[in-house]
Amino acid sequence: QVHVVESGGGSVQPGGSLRLFCAASGISYSFYVMGWYRQAPGKQRELVATITANGNLNYGDSVKGRFTISRDNAKNTAYLQMNSLKPEDTAVYYCKAVKERGSSFEYWGQGTQVTVSS
Repeated sequence: QVHVVESGGGSVQPGGSLRLFCAASGISYSFYVMGWYRQAPGKQRELVATITANGNLNYGDSVKGRFTISRDNAKNTAYLQMNSLKPEDTAVYYCKAVKERGSSFEYWGQGTQVTVSS
């Protein structure tokens, strides 16, 4: 079975930090683009960051300079380091894996809640 599982969410104060984890199994991980997306209540899902197998990066404008995406291919794990968190960052964060070539089928995790409040 394919497993894409997020963890590391929680509640923090504004200005705090969290580190999210995305563990993938059942796929050829090194051939996949990994991404983080988020969805707040009443809003559409939006891009947070993506990273290719070779380390090419893309960030959403709202998180540039604050969030960092990385991956460890040996551990089949992607990470999202979130610093200087704001209340506007409150959302469910989802991990996505999509093959760089061939099939475009998307594998999504079930999400992890991040809440930023005083």
